[in-house]
Amino acid sequence: MSMYAGLEVRLPFCDHRIVEYAYNMPWALRGMDGGILRRAFAADLPGEVVGRKESPYPRASHPLYTALAASYVRQIFRDEHSIAASLFRQEAVLRLMEQPETLSAPWYGQLMRTPQLFAYIIQLDRWFKKYRVELV
Repeated sequence: MSMYAGLEVRLPFCDHRIVEYAYNMPWALRGMDGGILRRAFAADLPGEVVGRKESPYPRASHPLYTALAASYVRQIFRDEHSIAASLFRQEAVLRLMEQPETLSAPWYGQLMRTPQLFAYIIQLDRWFKKYRVELV
């Protein structure tokens, strides 16, 4: 709702134009001393904001989210017309549903690990169906 109104509440001190500008800087400049944006606005921000530890978003998922995503993937796997279901070793994914913590490394650079993989399967399935993709 906040984004609909143009109000940034997730990152209130982060204007997208500043981020776009900084993103195009060389890494040596962008990442120096905790980040150029923090240095640039250190005088304007509270100390606890300037000095807080960075944490990626989303960081973790609720167990209910994992269960719901796994349930949806099971439905996809039961669909004999699902292209997404045909792209994965279903037995491996089903094992992850039983023990999600066994995926020890982040998948695709995310920290959510197993739930992120389930979400990816769901997104693929929806995309294939929406655009009526056919594999030949």
